Amino acid sequence: MEVSPSAVRIAIFASGAGSNTRKIIDYFKVRDDSAKGKKPVRVALIVSNKAGAGVNDIARAEKIPLLLLDKEKFLRQNGYADELRVQKIDLIVLAGFLWKIPSTLIHAFEGRIINIHPALLPKFGGRGMYGMHVHQAVIQAREKESGISIHYVDEVYDHGKVIFQARCPVDPSDSPQTLAEKIHALEHLHYPKVIEELIDVQNIVKR
Repeated sequence: MEVSPSAVRIAIFASGAGSNTRKIIDYFKVRDDSAKGKKPVRVALIVSNKAGAGVNDIARAEKIPLLLLDKEKFLRQNGYADELRVQKIDLIVLAGFLWKIPSTLIHAFEGRIINIHPALLPKFGGRGMYGMHVHQAVIQAREKESGISIHYVDEVYDHGKVIFQARCPVDPSDSPQTLAEKIHALEHLHYPKVIEELIDVQNIVKR
């Protein structure tokens, strides 16, 4: 997929099947075809930390450059900041990415890294709180609602300023699996729209 030189360029970091990645790609394809007077937006790079992740297949099918991370280089060196600059990335979007973002990358892209968390932060965040672990904890705590939090990334797990939250009820009959389905629906509905708002309203622009 070719990316216009004038487009705001997104890098999506993911570790799994890539359902949010798929929704974001499709959202901006439709949006850029119909939008007038808005900055074009494209997913210019997909970054993965697993050679067999489903998100890698999405990158190949869409002909989007794929960057496979080496853990030592990512965590102990420069966090691939130089490679991201070469790709002229304007915004980093974490979509189910399970490694902690190193401080070198946070400083290189200050205010330009966002994450989606499958709970209502500050509850049920922190190290080890991802995927089914979160939903199990929510149910065990007998919470009456859960949801998603989209937030800026800083040097502490799930700590950065919250940009947006959406909620759903937790029913007495819910299992971690059924709650996960509700959360995925919220993610797919809201994440692309919040990215668009950040770019259009909060002025994430090309460097």
